Amino acid sequence: MASPAAGAVVIVGSGLIGRSWAMLFASGGFKVKLYDIEQQQITNALENIRKEMKLLEQSGSLKGSLSSEEQLSLISGCSDIRAAVEGAMHIQECVPEDLELKKKIFTQLDQIVDEKVVLSSSSSCLLPSKLFSGLRHVKQCIVAHPVNPPYYLPLVELVPHPETSPETMDRTHALMRKIGQSPVRLMKEVDGFALNRLQYAVIAEAWRLVEEGIVSPTDLDLVMSGGLGMRYAFIGPLETMHLNAEGMVSYCDRYSEGMKRVLNTFGPIPEFSGATVKKVHQALCIKVPDDPEHLAARRKWRDECLMRLAKLKSQMPPL
Repeated sequence: MASPAAGAVVIVGSGLIGRSWAMLFASGGFKVKLYDIEQQQITNALENIRKEMKLLEQSGSLKGSLSSEEQLSLISGCSDIRAAVEGAMHIQECVPEDLELKKKIFTQLDQIVDEKVVLSSSSSCLLPSKLFSGLRHVKQCIVAHPVNPPYYLPLVELVPHPETSPETMDRTHALMRKIGQSPVRLMKEVDGFALNRLQYAVIAEAWRLVEEGIVSPTDLDLVMSGGLGMRYAFIGPLETMHLNAEGMVSYCDRYSEGMKRVLNTFGPIPEFSGATVKKVHQALCIKVPDDPEHLAARRKWRDECLMRLAKLKSQMPPL
């Protein structure tokens, strides 16, 4: 077996995101300590990870160069936070998206870590200035927001606190690259970060189009899955503009007036309530009933699709 990578990684929280992070770091050869407050939660998480890794190995989708057994041997559980962080070089917090809970965790960590470890949050939208305010080790703090499910979607948004050191950003960026993720740097914090700001903009206009009776919920989703989504799986909106004309300047010369005209017709922020919620819910339940069994099966199908897409993307020649 290959020797473990230098330094240990601690995952705080053994839910879905925490388990995915544990698998990702183990795939990169890092020793992983999975911390939670209850031993039974840790036991359940380790068993879940074992099953998931075995299935990934059987399908040829296990990440990294180590076997599932080798990766599993790198992951251990711990219900004592002081023992968990001993020798850690990176701590990835994965508790529920609750500001006070996360602040409590980081205040606790701040009192027991050294000057070398990176303190990282998986928060999807809580601002680093609120998460890490008042901490002694604030220069070592950063948000590393993964996309759900992290094992299949490689993007990680790195969002600094105003006092986060450049070294912390560089170290975290290098670590994410080492475990096969695709980190992006936000130069400063902004509410919702980049991914959710883009996602919410799409959701808002999708909602308006359905609410105003312009398109059905089913057809609206098809606009993305059969159109924009296929293109955006390989190139982003800015490169799309660049390629859809003779470069970006050409695109803006041709289409800027039309874009501004359409953008001026966008309505107010939807309420996401009332009759439209029922309409969208009923349409989606025809396709995927909202009971736990059907939702779990659809998520599994989604993850398999993402796994195959990731494999395809890895086989495409770089340009």
